[in-house]
Amino acid sequence: MSTTVDADAVPRLGRGVRLRHDASRDRHVLLLPETVVVLNTTGTAILELCDGSRTVSEIVAALRERYGDVPEEQVHAYLGRLVERRHVEMTTT
Repeated sequence: MSTTVDADAVPRLGRGVRLRHDASRDRHVLLLPETVVVLNTTGTAILELCDGSRTVSEIVAALRERYGDVPEEQVHAYLGRLVERRHVEMTTT
């Protein structure tokens, strides 16, 4: 199953999900009930922008401003996987 992410949707962390820096791992993690997801640099950069006020297209634009060429379809796919796992929720504008 592949969740389609609309460019105008506004992502935010799911209920009970927290983004934190884990000092022992020196990496960012998603804290969920009974689960810890260790993030890579790319995942952290995307999720730090999922604050419930930016659309997906605004997140892509911010990433491009920071890093140059960022494939929009990869950001959509990443967020789609997180929506499927209920780590991220989307609202429509």
